[in-house]
Amino acid sequence: MKNIEDAAEEATEELKPKTFKQKIWNIAKLLLKIGITTVLLIWVFTKVDFNAVKYRLLHPQYWWMYVIAIICFLLSMIVSAWRLLSFFRSIGLNLNPKYNLRLYFLGMFYNILLPGGIGGDGYKMYLINKTYKVPVKRLFWAVMFDRLSGLWIIGLLAVTLSFFIPQLAAYTWMAAGIFAGGSLIYYFVIHKFFKDYTRYFFQAHAKALVLQLLQLATVLCIILSQPDFYQASFKGTFPPYLLSFLLSGFAILIPTAGGAGAREAFFTALSKVFPINADIGVLIATSFYLISVFVALSGLYYMIKPSRLQAGLPAKNNLENDIV
Repeated sequence: MKNIEDAAEEATEELKPKTFKQKIWNIAKLLLKIGITTVLLIWVFTKVDFNAVKYRLLHPQYWWMYVIAIICFLLSMIVSAWRLLSFFRSIGLNLNPKYNLRLYFLGMFYNILLPGGIGGDGYKMYLINKTYKVPVKRLFWAVMFDRLSGLWIIGLLAVTLSFFIPQLAAYTWMAAGIFAGGSLIYYFVIHKFFKDYTRYFFQAHAKALVLQLLQLATVLCIILSQPDFYQASFKGTFPPYLLSFLLSGFAILIPTAGGAGAREAFFTALSKVFPINADIGVLIATSFYLISVFVALSGLYYMIKPSRLQAGLPAKNNLENDIV
């Protein structure tokens, strides 16, 4: 929570002229992230055949499945921006949807392709605070509940998928009970102490569900590009890969260079727990990362030409009275 709360302040600092000490610290942070990424990838490829993963990546049997995967991922990002808009509107911040989407892709670019600089969430909060004078604290909680809605949906889907994995049969109902109890606590706390952020509570969580289903569809397309999954022996084994993908989402907690290496490490570790092929798990993680980079490149345009963020929008979108 503290990382997101400090993000806007950090973004402000990043945009100011740097002292020599600050420049050294930024370089050190970037080198640390690159170092962690390198260590994770080295570990992964001591456990997994690098050439096998490379061959799968470069020679999919059905390459067009990657086109569908990119479309699914792009749609998931659009839904993600739409979900965040629900929480902004809960606090009376009525951003134009086009402006919000442009900000979202700009934030993606900062997160994935500029890992040593400004965080995407921080830069978005910085720009909104600067333009609309919304207190950073309120923006922080809107972003936080946006993240929590996604986490809740991941939990829901993870519990659902666990019913289809025989290895988890002994724990499934216990996990379902824990999730149900946690959901009640989550709903009570947000409505009791953060009621301002609940105007579109169910709408935002429905969007979060659509988002995660689109990302699972992205993973399915990557899987279906491989010839292995058309063999009779594969029947019924999709759930372990999808569950592993959901759990690998926690890789965001590891400070890496744009997220590279973290999901791969999660899949490699989970291949010892679930009935999944480690090569294919790493392929899923690597392909998903490359698709993310490809989509995030769209944010480069708004970094080069920040004036285009609000181009073509109604004049009132630039005014403070757009906040109600």
